[in-house]
Formats: sequence, C-alpha cells, structure tokens
Amino acid sequence: MLDTETTGLDPETGDRVVEIGCLELINHVPTGRTLHHYFNPERDMPEEAFRVHGLSAEFLSGHPTFGVLVDEVMEFLGDATLVIHNASFDMKFLNKELQLLGRAPIPMDRALDTVALARRKYPGAQVSLDALCRRFEIDNSNRSLHGALIDADLLASVYLELIGGRQPDLMAPPAEDSKGGAAAGGAPKTVEKIERVYREPRPHAPSAEEAAAHAAFLERIKNPIWSGGAAE
Repeated sequence: MLDTETTGLDPETGDRVVEIGCLELINHVPTGRTLHHYFNPERDMPEEAFRVHGLSAEFLSGHPTFGVLVDEVMEFLGDATLVIHNASFDMKFLNKELQLLGRAPIPMDRALDTVALARRKYPGAQVSLDALCRRFEIDNSNRSLHGALIDADLLASVYLELIGGRQPDLMAPPAEDSKGGAAAGGAPKTVEKIERVYREPRPHAPSAEEAAAHAAFLERIKNPIWSGGAAE
C-alpha cells in the first residue's frame, strides 16, 4: 500500500512530494512493516495543499529532502506491486522525484489502481477513499486531514474489500507444533478417536426367485431395444 502527499497537483510545474507512507501486505495480510517519511520540498507550501494535509513549509524545513532518503524508499518498495488509490497521481510524482535525481522511473505496470478497481466494481458510485470507507463500514474517524501512512492503512482495508473481503473460513488452519498444539499461541487441537464396528459387505446378487421374475418380465417385452427393435 502506498500513498503520498504533495505541494500541489502537477510535478511538471514544480510541485514536490512532501510525505510518503507505505504498508506491506503479504498474501493480503499486513506484516507490520511500514515506511513513513516527511520530505523538505525546498519550496513554499500553497494554501490549498496545506488545507488538505496540514503540512507547513516551516514544519517540513526540518526534514531531509527526498534525495537523502531515496535509497531507503526504493529498498522498501523493492519489486513489489504498488497498490495506490489514483495511482497515476502518485506515480507521476514519485517518478518526477526520481528523474530529478537521475534515476530510472518506476514502471506504471507495477501499480495497481484501486480507483480503477472500484469504478469497475461499482460503476457510477463515488470512489474516493472516504466514500469507500463508508461503503465498507471502515472506521476513518482519525482522518480529519490527509496523512500518507493513515491513508495507506485505510487503503489496505479498502483493497481487501474490493478484492472480495476477508474470508477467514477459507484460510488454512494454524500450523501445529511438535506437541500437537496450535502454533503462535492458538488453542490446542483436539482429535477425537471414533471406534467403528466392522461389518462384512452385504451381497448384492439377485436370488433365484428374483432372477426368474426378471426373465419372465423380459419375455413380455416385444421387440426390445437391445435386440435392435423398438419397445412396445
């Protein structure tokens, strides 16, 4: 899960990334690994952007630039799929920062856009992060302002709902330890042994009377289909 905050809408006119938040999922389950940094954009903060995320130029001036932390960011991202809400926005900003540092861009095909995913699933409906949180009854009460790591965390819950939701009944049971107990502090698994009484197989061959009755019935059928004729 990845989210950024910026100084504006267009990196080609000088807008910069000021915050990044990432949260790792493996097999759709959060691992607890996160990445969160503020960046000094080395420019002013427009009032419109400040109203969105509340990050002032004064606050950001005490943080490193993107270039100082770029190696840490790229190492965290690795070659993973990047799940992003409105991916084209965040990707163009990240790739502009990389371009300014003389680095190769991140290919767009690494990004999975949850806005596009939501529009396909709910055509005509609102697909903002807040709207999807309301749809899926995800608590976003701590989102009075946009924040990259908060939004990445909410996006993880939204993404899981968009791809079908959490289905714990379909997940494999916890692995057992060598003593038969569940791993990771789960309850021990109890296996009940059931004694079954052995019974000889029942015969299914017809009796002599049944065979004679069946033969007599067949004699009454004129032109049977098994002799090439049509039954009457």
